[in-house]
Amino acid sequence: MSDSFGCVILAAGKGTRLKLNDPKPLVPLMGRRLVDYAIESLRDFMVDNAGNGEVNLVIGHEKEKVQEHSKKSANKFNVEVGFSIQEKQLGTAHALKCYFDQNEKASKFDYTVIMCADTPLISGEILSELYEALKKDNLDGVAASFETKDPTGLGRIIRCDKGFRIVEHKDANKDELLINEVNSGMYIVKTSYITKHLSNIKSENAAGEFYLTDLFQENSNVKPRVFENEKTFLGVNDLAQLEQIENLLRRRKARSLRDAGVRFIDSRHVYIDEDVEVGFGSLIYPSVNLFGSTVIGKDSIIEIGSILTDSKVGANTVIKAYSTLEEAIVGDEAAIGPYARLRPKADVGSKSKIGNFVEIKKSKLAEGVKVSHLSYVGDAEIGEDVNIGCGFITCNYDGANKHITKIGKGSFIGSDTQMIAPVTLGEECYVASGSTINQDIPSGGFAIARGRQVTKEGMARKFIKKK
Repeated sequence: MSDSFGCVILAAGKGTRLKLNDPKPLVPLMGRRLVDYAIESLRDFMVDNAGNGEVNLVIGHEKEKVQEHSKKSANKFNVEVGFSIQEKQLGTAHALKCYFDQNEKASKFDYTVIMCADTPLISGEILSELYEALKKDNLDGVAASFETKDPTGLGRIIRCDKGFRIVEHKDANKDELLINEVNSGMYIVKTSYITKHLSNIKSENAAGEFYLTDLFQENSNVKPRVFENEKTFLGVNDLAQLEQIENLLRRRKARSLRDAGVRFIDSRHVYIDEDVEVGFGSLIYPSVNLFGSTVIGKDSIIEIGSILTDSKVGANTVIKAYSTLEEAIVGDEAAIGPYARLRPKADVGSKSKIGNFVEIKKSKLAEGVKVSHLSYVGDAEIGEDVNIGCGFITCNYDGANKHITKIGKGSFIGSDTQMIAPVTLGEECYVASGSTINQDIPSGGFAIARGRQVTKEGMARKFIKKK
């Protein structure tokens, strides 16, 4: 029979030192929020260990915001989530007590897994290693620890013949301050052990708080499990630490994609958010930014300086240099740019070509459409194999409302043409260059709408100015 886990995320902090408007659990990081990493890691841990349970966040500062976002995150990662409220910040043991006091199911889980919302580098694999250490020695509790050259501000691990203690930096004596093994703040404890000892924790310390670390005592059946890589347990307490962790996460993301068959010219100068997907055989140039939930298909090329946000790019497609895509869709074997801009709800079909300085917004372009340069396409529906010349504009806004332009398949639109929406062109229409179209054109129709040219011989000298 598999074990059950009550997973607790301590997420009541304000994060004053971060100097951001967001509460600490909602600090943005690689297209996510800090708390998302903890929720995902706990999900992975339960899956890896065939366990059942739920995730509960102990929240306080701006609790409504944290609760709203965490529900969406839990839904994304397919885990059950609950919430406990810590109205006053009286310490980590008090936060855990709030969890047990406010949740009837809390005491029924076999084990309680405890971690902080501000340690995004901790993975489900690390949690599994900690759990294995507990099970191997049949312990009542285990704490993750690591050794560091600079333990300032961190709780020291005091090993004993049996059991161990954790002494906070403020309460440590001179000898204890010399110890380099420190507490990470991540624990797995038998729930029965917690319910037996939690109410006995006192606030007799320098901070006057109830320390969760006091669960671990000499002569108890508890041990620390030391991990080699101290960076795993880095926390986000200020903007310098946030930047450091983001750099580590970005390198980890690039390494993961490279292992999956994505080629980088220079991954040190590429910024890819956590939830971005890139297909096998694709090539990423330097100074590329892939944000949000962007998905790149197989064997595609993203050239230098391109920025893609929440966009989907098909297979064998080229996004040329310095193009920008936002909430856009591009099909297979297409070419975009250079210097193209695809705004939200731009949907470009397979084998289409969008050239330099072309802007597309809220428009659907079918397969094989060509808009090669210096054009604006907004609120439009364009059929297969339409060719649009240079300087084309859909005049879609009348000052109050947006209107639709429709162009049927196989049509040819000459350069410097404006379409005054709403307007509909049938299939295989031809529009002469320099036209302003404000009436519908039936299939097979030819339209020209420009003034007749008048030439006056010899009159140029009246207008040409010479020094």
